[in-house]
Amino acid sequence: MPKIDIAQLPTDRRTNYPAPFDRVVVGRERKRLGNAVGLDQFGINLTTLKPGAASALRHWHEQEDELVYILEGEAMLIEDGGETVLRPGDAAGFKAASGNGHQLVNKTKRDVVYLEVGARSKYDRVEYPGVDLRVVRDDKGMRYTHKNGEPYS
Repeated sequence: MPKIDIAQLPTDRRTNYPAPFDRVVVGRERKRLGNAVGLDQFGINLTTLKPGAASALRHWHEQEDELVYILEGEAMLIEDGGETVLRPGDAAGFKAASGNGHQLVNKTKRDVVYLEVGARSKYDRVEYPGVDLRVVRDDKGMRYTHKNGEPYS
C-alpha cells in the first residue's frame, strides 16, 4: 500500500451545489485520501470544517453508506431527530436509504477535523430534507435537480 503524503495533497474547497445552497459549505476543506491512491469502491476524505462551516446540506443517500470519525474539535451532528455533539474519538454512521437527513456543523471557534468514509455507488439518489434539491447519479452522470426533477440551471 503506497504511503500517502497528506501534506502534498491538494486541498479541495469546491462544491457542486447550485447557488444559493453552495454557501453552507464555505469553510469546508478536504484532502481526498481515497483518490490519492486510486480507490474506486469507497472514498475517504480528511476533512476540516472552519468555524461556521457545514459538511453538507442535511441529506441522506439512497444507495450509499457513510461514516464519520472525529479527530479534532467539536462538531454538531444534526439529524432528523435532533442534535448531538461529536468530540475526538466519536464516530457516527448513516445507513443507505435510512431517510435520516444528517450533516455536521462547526458551531465553535476552532477547526473540526474528521475522516469521512462513503461508498462510491455508480447509481444513487440523494435527498435533501427541507430544501428543494435532489442529486441523481446514473448512466448520464451526476446532476442536481429540483424535487420535481427539473434541473438547476
